[in-house]
Amino acid sequence: MRFDLITIFPEFFTGPLDHGILRRARETGLVEVNIQDLRTFTKDRHRTVDDRPFGGGEGMVLKPAPLFEAVESLLGHGVGDAVQAVAPNPKTAIVLLSAAGKLFNQETARRFAQLDRILFICGRYEGVDERVATHLATDEISIGDYVLSGGELAAILILDSITRLLPGALGNEASSQNESFAAAPVGADRIAANDPSPSLPRHSSLATRHFLLDFPHYTRPAEYRGWPVPDVLIGGNHAEVAKWRGQAAVEKTRRNRPDLLGEN
Repeated sequence: MRFDLITIFPEFFTGPLDHGILRRARETGLVEVNIQDLRTFTKDRHRTVDDRPFGGGEGMVLKPAPLFEAVESLLGHGVGDAVQAVAPNPKTAIVLLSAAGKLFNQETARRFAQLDRILFICGRYEGVDERVATHLATDEISIGDYVLSGGELAAILILDSITRLLPGALGNEASSQNESFAAAPVGADRIAANDPSPSLPRHSSLATRHFLLDFPHYTRPAEYRGWPVPDVLIGGNHAEVAKWRGQAAVEKTRRNRPDLLGEN
Protein backbone atom coordinates (compact mmCIF):
# COMPACT_ATOMS: atom_id res chain seq x y z
CA MET A 1 0.00 0.00 0.00
CA ARG A 2 1.25 3.49 -0.79
CA PHE A 3 0.80 6.62 1.31
CA ASP A 4 1.61 10.12 0.04
CA LEU A 5 1.92 12.92 2.59
CA ILE A 6 1.51 16.43 1.16
CA THR A 7 2.85 18.95 3.66
CA ILE A 8 4.74 22.18 4.13
CA PHE A 9 6.77 20.50 6.89
CA PRO A 10 8.30 17.38 5.29
CA GLU A 11 10.88 17.04 8.06
CA PHE A 12 8.03 16.54 10.57
CA PHE A 13 7.64 12.90 9.57
CA THR A 14 11.25 11.83 10.09
CA GLY A 15 10.69 10.54 13.62
CA PRO A 16 7.21 8.95 13.56
CA LEU A 17 7.91 6.87 10.47
CA ASP A 18 11.13 5.39 11.88
CA HIS A 19 9.70 3.46 14.82
CA GLY A 20 7.54 0.46 15.63
CA ILE A 21 5.01 -1.00 13.24
CA LEU A 22 5.43 1.77 10.68
CA ARG A 23 9.18 1.21 10.45
CA ARG A 24 8.78 -2.56 10.10
CA ALA A 25 6.02 -2.21 7.50
CA ARG A 26 8.22 0.09 5.43
CA GLU A 27 11.29 -2.12 5.74
CA THR A 28 9.38 -5.22 4.64
CA GLY A 29 7.76 -3.39 1.72
CA LEU A 30 4.25 -3.78 3.12
CA VAL A 31 3.77 -0.02 2.82
CA GLU A 32 5.51 2.71 0.87
CA VAL A 33 5.47 6.25 2.26
CA ASN A 34 6.27 9.24 0.08
CA ILE A 35 6.60 12.74 1.57
CA GLN A 36 5.82 15.61 -0.79
CA ASP A 37 6.80 19.19 0.00
CA LEU A 38 3.85 21.36 -1.04
CA ARG A 39 6.13 24.34 -1.68
CA THR A 40 7.54 22.53 -4.71
CA PHE A 41 4.34 23.51 -6.52
CA THR A 42 4.46 27.24 -5.86
CA LYS A 43 5.30 29.78 -8.55
CA ASP A 44 6.62 32.81 -6.66
CA ARG A 45 10.07 33.35 -5.22
CA HIS A 46 8.70 33.29 -1.67
CA ARG A 47 7.14 29.85 -2.26
CA THR A 48 3.80 31.07 -0.94
CA VAL A 49 1.19 28.39 -0.25
CA ASP A 50 -1.46 30.47 1.54
CA ASP A 51 -3.39 33.71 1.17
CA ARG A 52 -5.96 35.85 2.96
CA PRO A 53 -9.52 34.61 2.51
CA PHE A 54 -12.13 36.47 0.45
CA GLY A 55 -14.63 38.21 2.68
CA GLY A 56 -12.03 39.01 5.31
CA GLY A 57 -11.19 37.28 8.53
CA GLU A 58 -8.19 36.32 10.61
CA GLY A 59 -5.35 34.17 9.43
CA MET A 60 -4.33 32.67 6.13
CA VAL A 61 -5.85 29.86 4.08
CA LEU A 62 -4.02 27.31 1.92
CA LYS A 63 -4.48 28.15 -1.77
CA PRO A 64 -6.00 25.62 -4.16
CA ALA A 65 -3.45 25.72 -6.99
CA PRO A 66 -0.44 24.16 -5.21
CA LEU A 67 -2.61 21.44 -3.71
CA PHE A 68 -4.32 20.51 -6.98
CA GLU A 69 -0.98 20.47 -8.78
CA ALA A 70 0.71 18.42 -6.08
CA VAL A 71 -2.03 15.77 -6.19
CA GLU A 72 -2.02 15.69 -9.99
CA SER A 73 1.76 15.32 -10.07
CA LEU A 74 1.63 12.41 -7.65
CA LEU A 75 -1.23 10.70 -9.48
CA GLY A 76 0.35 11.26 -12.86
CA HIS A 77 -2.82 12.69 -14.40
CA GLY A 78 -5.17 15.65 -14.11
CA VAL A 79 -8.30 15.69 -11.96
CA GLY A 80 -10.29 17.91 -14.30
CA ASP A 81 -12.10 21.18 -13.74
CA ALA A 82 -15.61 22.62 -13.51
CA VAL A 83 -16.26 21.77 -17.16
CA GLN A 84 -15.05 18.18 -17.09
CA ALA A 85 -14.14 16.33 -13.94
CA VAL A 86 -12.05 13.15 -13.94
CA ALA A 87 -13.52 10.30 -11.91
CA PRO A 88 -11.18 9.21 -9.11
CA ASN A 89 -9.70 5.74 -8.99
CA PRO A 90 -11.93 3.72 -6.60
CA LYS A 91 -8.82 2.15 -5.04
CA THR A 92 -7.26 5.54 -4.27
CA ALA A 93 -8.35 8.05 -1.62
CA ILE A 94 -7.39 11.71 -1.46
CA VAL A 95 -7.84 12.64 2.19
CA LEU A 96 -8.00 16.25 3.36
CA LEU A 97 -7.19 16.43 7.07
CA SER A 98 -9.37 19.15 8.53
CA ALA A 99 -11.07 20.08 11.79
CA ALA A 100 -14.24 20.45 9.72
CA GLY A 101 -14.13 16.89 8.39
CA LYS A 102 -16.05 13.73 9.23
CA LEU A 103 -14.88 12.09 12.43
CA PHE A 104 -12.33 9.33 11.87
CA ASN A 105 -13.11 5.98 13.46
CA GLN A 106 -12.15 2.32 13.21
CA GLU A 107 -14.74 1.68 10.52
CA THR A 108 -13.09 4.32 8.35
CA ALA A 109 -9.67 2.79 9.07
CA ARG A 110 -10.93 -0.58 7.85
CA ARG A 111 -12.36 0.99 4.70
CA PHE A 112 -9.08 2.76 3.97
CA ALA A 113 -7.13 -0.47 4.60
CA GLN A 114 -8.88 -2.00 1.56
CA LEU A 115 -7.39 0.60 -0.78
CA ASP A 116 -4.17 0.56 -2.77
CA ARG A 117 -3.16 4.16 -2.18
CA ILE A 118 -4.00 7.15 0.02
CA LEU A 119 -2.86 10.74 -0.47
CA PHE A 120 -3.02 12.85 2.68
CA ILE A 121 -3.38 16.61 2.34
CA CYS A 122 -2.11 18.10 5.59
CA GLY A 123 -4.18 21.23 6.06
CA ARG A 124 -3.38 24.12 8.38
CA TYR A 125 -5.46 25.27 11.33
CA GLU A 126 -6.97 28.33 9.62
CA GLY A 127 -8.23 26.15 6.80
CA VAL A 128 -7.92 25.22 3.15
CA ASP A 129 -9.66 26.68 0.13
CA GLU A 130 -13.06 24.95 0.00
CA ARG A 131 -12.57 23.92 -3.62
CA VAL A 132 -9.96 21.46 -2.38
CA ALA A 133 -12.49 19.82 -0.06
CA THR A 134 -15.28 19.88 -2.64
CA HIS A 135 -13.56 19.06 -5.92
CA LEU A 136 -10.20 17.43 -5.10
CA ALA A 137 -10.49 15.39 -1.91
CA THR A 138 -12.46 12.16 -1.83
CA ASP A 139 -12.67 12.38 1.97
CA GLU A 140 -12.45 15.23 4.47
CA ILE A 141 -11.43 13.76 7.82
CA SER A 142 -11.08 15.03 11.39
CA ILE A 143 -9.54 13.03 14.23
CA GLY A 144 -11.52 14.76 16.97
CA ASP A 145 -13.47 17.74 18.17
CA TYR A 146 -10.48 19.99 18.65
CA VAL A 147 -8.16 22.06 16.50
CA LEU A 148 -4.54 21.18 15.70
CA SER A 149 -1.93 23.48 14.19
CA GLY A 150 -1.87 21.28 11.10
CA GLY A 151 -2.78 17.91 9.66
CA GLU A 152 0.62 16.28 10.07
CA LEU A 153 -0.13 14.74 13.45
CA ALA A 154 -3.52 13.56 12.22
CA ALA A 155 -1.94 11.99 9.14
CA ILE A 156 0.46 9.93 11.25
CA LEU A 157 -2.34 8.75 13.55
CA ILE A 158 -4.48 7.63 10.63
CA LEU A 159 -1.55 6.10 8.76
CA ASP A 160 -0.64 4.06 11.82
CA SER A 161 -4.22 2.88 12.40
CA ILE A 162 -4.51 1.73 8.77
CA THR A 163 -1.10 0.06 8.60
CA ARG A 164 -1.75 -2.16 11.61
CA LEU A 165 -4.85 -3.52 9.84
CA LEU A 166 -2.88 -4.69 6.82
CA PRO A 167 -2.20 -8.44 6.71
CA GLY A 168 1.35 -9.05 7.87
CA ALA A 169 1.77 -5.79 9.79
CA LEU A 170 1.28 -7.35 13.23
CA GLY A 171 3.05 -10.39 14.59
CA ASN A 172 -0.31 -11.85 15.62
CA GLU A 173 -3.17 -11.17 13.21
CA ALA A 174 -5.70 -11.70 16.01
CA SER A 175 -4.29 -8.61 17.74
CA SER A 176 -6.27 -6.25 15.51
CA GLN A 177 -9.44 -8.29 16.00
CA ASN A 178 -9.49 -8.36 19.79
CA GLU A 179 -9.16 -4.74 20.84
CA SER A 180 -11.18 -1.57 21.32
CA PHE A 181 -13.51 -0.76 18.42
CA ALA A 182 -13.16 -4.20 16.91
CA ALA A 183 -16.12 -6.59 17.05
CA ALA A 184 -17.62 -7.03 20.51
CA PRO A 185 -15.44 -9.33 22.67
CA VAL A 186 -16.47 -12.95 22.96
CA GLY A 187 -19.50 -13.21 25.23
CA ALA A 188 -20.29 -9.50 25.26
CA ASP A 189 -23.12 -9.74 22.76
CA ARG A 190 -24.60 -12.69 24.64
CA ILE A 191 -24.38 -10.79 27.90
CA ALA A 192 -26.12 -7.80 26.36
CA ALA A 193 -28.90 -9.94 24.91
CA ASN A 194 -29.52 -12.41 27.74
CA ASP A 195 -27.93 -11.38 30.99
CA PRO A 196 -29.80 -8.75 33.03
CA SER A 197 -26.84 -8.15 35.35
CA PRO A 198 -25.30 -5.35 33.23
CA SER A 199 -28.72 -3.65 33.23
CA LEU A 200 -28.47 -2.95 29.53
CA PRO A 201 -31.67 -1.97 27.75
CA ARG A 202 -32.89 -4.48 25.18
CA HIS A 203 -32.42 -1.86 22.45
CA SER A 204 -28.79 -1.40 23.47
CA SER A 205 -26.30 -0.98 20.66
CA LEU A 206 -24.61 -4.15 21.92
CA ALA A 207 -27.61 -6.12 20.78
CA THR A 208 -26.68 -5.12 17.23
CA ARG A 209 -22.95 -5.67 17.94
CA HIS A 210 -21.82 -2.09 17.95
CA PHE A 211 -18.32 -1.47 19.20
CA LEU A 212 -17.07 -1.91 22.74
CA LEU A 213 -13.86 -0.85 24.36
CA ASP A 214 -11.30 -3.57 24.92
CA PHE A 215 -11.61 -5.65 28.08
CA PRO A 216 -9.09 -4.96 30.89
CA HIS A 217 -5.72 -6.70 30.74
CA TYR A 218 -3.48 -7.82 33.62
CA THR A 219 0.04 -9.26 33.80
CA ARG A 220 2.49 -10.36 36.48
CA PRO A 221 2.78 -9.99 39.40
CA ALA A 222 -0.58 -11.44 40.43
CA GLU A 223 -0.72 -8.85 43.19
CA TYR A 224 0.88 -5.42 43.04
CA ARG A 225 0.74 -2.92 45.91
CA GLY A 226 -2.27 -4.70 47.29
CA TRP A 227 -4.20 -4.76 43.99
CA PRO A 228 -4.79 -8.38 42.92
CA VAL A 229 -5.53 -9.75 39.48
CA PRO A 230 -9.17 -10.96 39.30
CA ASP A 231 -9.27 -14.61 40.39
CA VAL A 232 -11.13 -15.70 37.27
CA LEU A 233 -8.15 -14.82 35.08
CA ILE A 234 -5.80 -17.18 36.90
CA GLY A 235 -8.28 -20.01 37.48
CA GLY A 236 -7.76 -21.74 34.14
CA ASN A 237 -11.46 -21.85 33.16
CA HIS A 238 -11.46 -20.43 29.64
CA ALA A 239 -15.25 -20.21 29.42
CA GLU A 240 -15.39 -18.19 32.63
CA VAL A 241 -12.54 -15.98 31.40
CA ALA A 242 -14.46 -15.27 28.19
CA LYS A 243 -17.61 -14.46 30.16
CA TRP A 244 -15.69 -12.16 32.52
CA ARG A 245 -14.02 -10.34 29.64
CA GLY A 246 -17.36 -9.74 27.94
CA GLN A 247 -18.85 -8.38 31.17
CA ALA A 248 -15.76 -6.27 31.91
CA ALA A 249 -15.79 -4.80 28.38
CA VAL A 250 -19.41 -3.74 28.87
CA GLU A 251 -18.64 -2.18 32.24
CA LYS A 252 -15.55 -0.34 30.98
CA THR A 253 -17.43 0.96 27.95
CA ARG A 254 -20.22 2.24 30.19
CA ARG A 255 -17.66 3.94 32.44
CA ASN A 256 -15.48 5.57 29.76
CA ARG A 257 -17.62 5.73 26.61
CA PRO A 258 -21.33 5.44 27.47
CA ASP A 259 -22.13 6.93 24.06
CA LEU A 260 -21.14 3.62 22.48
CA LEU A 261 -23.96 1.99 24.44
CA GLY A 262 -26.47 4.67 23.53
CA GLU A 263 -26.28 6.06 27.06
CA ASN A 264 -25.48 9.73 26.66
